[in-house]
Amino acid sequence: MMQPLILVIFGASGDLSKRKLIPAVFELFKDKLLPDNFAILGVSRTAYSDDEFRKKLFYDNEHVNFKQSDSEVQVRFASKLFYTSVQTSDIEDYVKAKDRLAELDAKYKTAGNYMFYLSTPPSLYETIPKALARHGLNQSERGWRRLVIEKPFGHDETSAKALNKALLQYFTEENLYRIDHYLGKETVQNLLVTRFGNGIFEPLWNRNYIERIEITAAESVGVKGRAGYYDKSGALKDMVQNHLLQIVSHVAMEAPINADASAIRSEKLKVFQSIRPIKKEEVAKYVIRGQYIASEIFGEMVEGYREHDDVPANSKTETYVALKFYIDNWRWAGVPFYIRTGKYLPTKVTEVVVTFKTPPHPLFKRQSEYDDQNNQLIMRIQPDEGIALQFGMKVPGQGFKVKSVNMEFHYSELIDSHLPEAYERLILDCMRGDATLYAHGESVESAWRFIDPIVEAWREDESIPVYGYPAGTWGPDIADEMIDGEGETWYNPYKALTRDVNFCVL
Repeated sequence: MMQPLILVIFGASGDLSKRKLIPAVFELFKDKLLPDNFAILGVSRTAYSDDEFRKKLFYDNEHVNFKQSDSEVQVRFASKLFYTSVQTSDIEDYVKAKDRLAELDAKYKTAGNYMFYLSTPPSLYETIPKALARHGLNQSERGWRRLVIEKPFGHDETSAKALNKALLQYFTEENLYRIDHYLGKETVQNLLVTRFGNGIFEPLWNRNYIERIEITAAESVGVKGRAGYYDKSGALKDMVQNHLLQIVSHVAMEAPINADASAIRSEKLKVFQSIRPIKKEEVAKYVIRGQYIASEIFGEMVEGYREHDDVPANSKTETYVALKFYIDNWRWAGVPFYIRTGKYLPTKVTEVVVTFKTPPHPLFKRQSEYDDQNNQLIMRIQPDEGIALQFGMKVPGQGFKVKSVNMEFHYSELIDSHLPEAYERLILDCMRGDATLYAHGESVESAWRFIDPIVEAWREDESIPVYGYPAGTWGPDIADEMIDGEGETWYNPYKALTRDVNFCVL
């Protein structure tokens, strides 16, 4: 039975609250997963009354999944939405939030349990916890207090350490929840079940049987509309440092002693500590960066990255990045890990591909030169979540010709099961006090420690190129040269949407 609580959303009038948080909590409410003694308090600078907040963020919110049959449920949920306007940069003004919380706590009998969600710019990540502590809201003898922080958690190792140090003045590590919405996806969680819940996989999950591991996170859109922000970040910081390295930790971690949050997070931390650093002088060899250039997709011309407003004509910010690295431990010694992510690739897809080694002596001929001799396990994280195992089967007829076939399962086939959105799962876990799918402070610092030398090399070494790739293709052709093995290339989920797969140096 979940304990009563108040969810306090700072930045409640913003985009994240509208698109993700309020819709997610409403789904939890509809599914009867929330306690009866529950309320939401929105806190932001915008001057809303309670009714205006309910109308703007709930009733008029196109992201909320309304059904006519939910009318009574909608009214009950809306009655639990409240709002207080606070000047977020003025620590003394937070007394308004304190007074409103005391009022709601008494009305809903929430036992002083408060979950603070920072849906705000990173500039407030230190200010708000300090203000909460100033007014005695960070801890209580009669209830728990938890703090949820969105990414980005720092912009390098130094800033991440400083932020961790600042937050730990006001909240213990057990009550800090650093959210990464990728970890809320069912198929990311299923990586652990696939590995540790099945006897057929774990004995093979090591350097003796696995040739390589690839992780692809592709987006089929560009950065138009947010180019000004993106140019200060880039694909490496925006995707690799957090989302993709977290997926790596799920793929590579050792079996925890149990399924508790502390045990799982401990094993993930060991993975980050074992990643072999890429030295600045090695960056050109192990990391490829690219930018999409103008191209024609389905008969329509799309502009290149440097042609967007707010992007400098000589920008070297990467919209595509591919990395090759190693994990130096007993299980993974010598196995290359490949990560790539990019904007304006042929499709929106995130998946993990485990390529197993071929038999030591090939006895049988393949039906086609395009038939892969390697067995592959493909775990699709999004969209159309599922898992596929590729292996060879004899072609009917005389002889022993072999053709690759797939055995597939899609989550959509579980028609009796609701596939929750990532934020639904993560918000519910924090309410329950389960930090399994949240990042530990040391893990965040370790991830930045791996990323920082790459960023520094790009900044300091002008000779490291930025490769152009036509929008709608799978990135610079030169990235294929990273993959070990004659004739080996990245595993592409779909064919490119354009014929032009040339690349250039910008």
